[in-house]
Amino acid sequence: QVQLQESGPGLVKSSQTLSLTCTVSGGSITTNYYYWTWIRQPPGKGLQWMGAIAYSGSTYYSPSLKSRTSISRDTSKNQFSLHLSSVTPEDTAVYYCASKYGLVYDYWGQGTQVTVSS
Repeated sequence: QVQLQESGPGLVKSSQTLSLTCTVSGGSITTNYYYWTWIRQPPGKGLQWMGAIAYSGSTYYSPSLKSRTSISRDTSKNQFSLHLSSVTPEDTAVYYCASKYGLVYDYWGQGTQVTVSS
C-alpha cells in the first residue's frame, strides 16, 4: 500500500517561499509511468493542479503558477518537494500530494493546511 505524507510549515509570511515535502512509502517515486503531483484547494474553491514530477524526473507546471513554482525530488529519501515563491494570502489552501498513474490519481496524502499571513 502506497502512502503519501505532506510535511512543512503551516504558516508562511507574504512574499516568502512556501516549501512542502511529500514522503512516499510503500512504493518508489521512480516507478515507471508514475507522476507525483501537487494539488491545492483554497478555502471555498475547487481543487487546483499545481504541477508534477515524473518518474523520469521531468517536471510539469500549471501555466498560471509556473513562474513561481518549482518541484524537485530526492530519490534517496523517496521524497518530492514543492517550492512556491512570492506567496500572498491567495495562496492559502490545503495542499495535497498525490500519485497519478495514467488518468487515475490513485494515492493521496491527507493534506496540509498552509496559511499565508499578510
